[in-house]
Amino acid sequence: MKLRTHLAAVVTTGALLLTAGCAVTRGQETAGEYAEDAKITTVVKARMVEDKAVDAAAIKVQTLKGTVQLSGFAKNATEKAAAERIASGAAGVTSVRNDIIIRP
Repeated sequence: MKLRTHLAAVVTTGALLLTAGCAVTRGQETAGEYAEDAKITTVVKARMVEDKAVDAAAIKVQTLKGTVQLSGFAKNATEKAAAERIASGAAGVTSVRNDIIIRP
């Protein structure tokens, strides 16, 4: 009986450890947040492609919990500002982090 109880405890502990890897931990997104962030990224990137003032191929867009991060290169300050304006105007965006480098 004692062996059976011990074995049950080991199996239960193992199951808990394995399923804990599937749980969302602090700092991670839920599936819904991930989908919303992917939507924001797609909208921002599409608007950059449409806008002739921005070279969409030179600018990377990433979104995490509504915060859009722009990185890459711009030809001038006007292009950098236009990219930030486009990102700020998308629905669901809470803030924009503009890390674009101006490269002549």
